[in-house]
Amino acid sequence: MNQTKNNTYPIAQLGNAVLKLRAVEVENILADECQQLINQLMLVVSQAGGVGIAAPQIHHSVRIFIMCSKPNARYPDAPLMVPTAIINPEILHYSNEKVKGWEGCLSVPSMRGLVPRHSQITVGYFDQQGNKQQKELTGFIARIFQHELDHLNGLTFIDQLESTKDLISEVEWHQQFNLPSDT
Repeated sequence: MNQTKNNTYPIAQLGNAVLKLRAVEVENILADECQQLINQLMLVVSQAGGVGIAAPQIHHSVRIFIMCSKPNARYPDAPLMVPTAIINPEILHYSNEKVKGWEGCLSVPSMRGLVPRHSQITVGYFDQQGNKQQKELTGFIARIFQHELDHLNGLTFIDQLESTKDLISEVEWHQQFNLPSDT
């Protein structure tokens, strides 16, 4: 189900001012307000069938996103991972190699884009318990991280396209790749 809205939190759509802002750092990860926002993000991304969501997408301009890759109608080949809160993220190192891959976005529900991303990145962030983490990410998981980090920097996948010729409608994307439609 390709939802742009769920029962509780509307997802900001392309053109909304919140999606164009650089989100602010989280100062107190363990504060109730921060923990509640993380729980809200987990709920929204689950309801919307996404593989990630950033706080600005639910109208909170703070540096938090959720990564929760799993195979679904939107990404049938996605690897399975435990939903993870990523707070105050940064890319510490990235490969020179970029690979183009199809991306969609809950804030741009009708479009897909062929987006170049670094194939391998080393990232730093704080987890939901406030612990500093450093990981090497590759492939689709690295793509999700870069996509969601863009949201924290006021960008969408459309800003990363090499050409508007790399855009396609969601309906056409499903037809071209013989995928079941989720609409």
